[in-house]
Amino acid sequence: MRIRPRFLNISFLVLTVLVPTLIVAQTGRSARQQTSSTRSNSSAEKGKSPVTSAVVSSDLNEALSVIQSNYIDGRQLDYNNLYKSSITGMLKALDPHSIYLDPIEFAAFKTDQRSEYFGIGATLDDMQQGDQVNTYIRATFDESPAARAGLRFGDRILEVDGQSMANKPYPEVRKFLLGPRGTAVKVTVLHNATGQKETVTINRGAVSLPSIPQAYMIAPGVGYVAMTGGFNLTTNNEFQEALADLHSKGMKTLVLDLRGNRGGLLIQAVKVVNTFLQEGQLIVKQEGRIRGSSEVFVADNETPDLVPLVVLVNGGSASAAEIVAGALQDHDRALIVGENTFGKGLVQLPIQLEYDSALLLTIAKYFTPSGRLIQRDYSNGDFYDYSTRGGLGTNNSTVPAGPESRTDTGRTVYGGGGIAPDEIVKPVYISAGEAKLADVLFAFALELTSGRVKGFGNYKVERSIDFAHDLQATDFPVTDALFAELKRFAAAKPEFKATTEQLDRYRGHAERQLRYNLTSAAYGTVVAVQVFNNYDKQIARAIEAMPRARELAQSARRARTRS
Repeated sequence: MRIRPRFLNISFLVLTVLVPTLIVAQTGRSARQQTSSTRSNSSAEKGKSPVTSAVVSSDLNEALSVIQSNYIDGRQLDYNNLYKSSITGMLKALDPHSIYLDPIEFAAFKTDQRSEYFGIGATLDDMQQGDQVNTYIRATFDESPAARAGLRFGDRILEVDGQSMANKPYPEVRKFLLGPRGTAVKVTVLHNATGQKETVTINRGAVSLPSIPQAYMIAPGVGYVAMTGGFNLTTNNEFQEALADLHSKGMKTLVLDLRGNRGGLLIQAVKVVNTFLQEGQLIVKQEGRIRGSSEVFVADNETPDLVPLVVLVNGGSASAAEIVAGALQDHDRALIVGENTFGKGLVQLPIQLEYDSALLLTIAKYFTPSGRLIQRDYSNGDFYDYSTRGGLGTNNSTVPAGPESRTDTGRTVYGGGGIAPDEIVKPVYISAGEAKLADVLFAFALELTSGRVKGFGNYKVERSIDFAHDLQATDFPVTDALFAELKRFAAAKPEFKATTEQLDRYRGHAERQLRYNLTSAAYGTVVAVQVFNNYDKQIARAIEAMPRARELAQSARRARTRS
């Protein structure tokens, strides 16, 4: 890839839209714009100099002084919030993706790029039983501090460092478990398997946040890679390892899942695309104003992977994920399936400020190989509408309204609104009625995995998690007898507010969720997600569309040969 290494280290593409802040900034900005306009007109009339950065800085300091002296709670001001809202207001006059990060947010940002965080290494979940909400261990990660401390599926967290976790949902409990690497945290749990209370001291450690949580053979000859964790420092290395493993298992075709991938490091997206393109093919073009911000990225792979490829995308696929999808679509190297992507074609540069805060400032736009700028329009300044695409009811299957371009084989594609898939496939969402069954299904799984359900001892999970397990159709089947036992359990536990009629109505979902819970206990959450993947409508269509993807790639190769 023909690049300038110096700038690659700072190119960053991720979906960063802070909706609540945007609403405040938008309202305040209207007032400031009106004031600024009035001042400019007045200055022109009096022959004064135009407003400069020095004038703005002076006004800001004067305003802060007035607030300190006269505001009713002036002695209790949150200066971090004051300065943050001021800077945010300025940035929102630019575009939706230039943002200010205070020291805490900037630290979290850097953590995301390291592909790890510091904590105990466990997946948490909560369960509401009547008026009580309790948090449980759903699974630990391989070789994590929590696993070494003996925590298991279903262990209820009672206290953290002596503070009660009763009636705290799991996101709140998680905050107590995070902390600097090497620091100790005392966690008191009630073990599901034994009913015994225990306090364990856990030294927080680095917990991996992989770009690729899943890579496995989803069907005979079909590999599946879920690149859903963003593009961080380890993305391409993870991808190459996954491809090598899948090829060794007989992969003939590949599904690359970018759904929900919010983006990240530009160079990692470029490297992923480089895996599949021929030497000399354009990957992406970046155009900016400052030195080093205009770049052309070209494939340098003499022996690209020729496996037929389908890429899954949706409205949560943004930035770097759109670079991957756009390049592969423009060169007809992959068939794109799913829904329109978000539509972010701007590049941010992290600029560290004093006191460990930072700006993510837009410094460039990127264009796909066919010349598409996929950035959606934000000129009306309604950033809430921009970030939510107009709300949940928005049609996410319309053709982008931007200029027309052509792929290598002459197919028509459009800019101005993300990447439109070659085949639109809508997902199947969990209904409100199905979601209400979550607590009773988790509670029943706790009984099963601890061996407390008579006649179903083979569902008891006694060993530690087998992270390397290949999920089989025979693992934890939900039989008619087991489903009948589930209904008896629900009828005897009215505090879960789940009736036998609801279980019958939503039986398909109930069976999948229960099997997911049981699989999590035995094999961890990464393997357990495969239970839902087997019923995923978009994944199913991706597998069915492989012949079209193969023919598309072959047509592109023939077109390049003729030219």
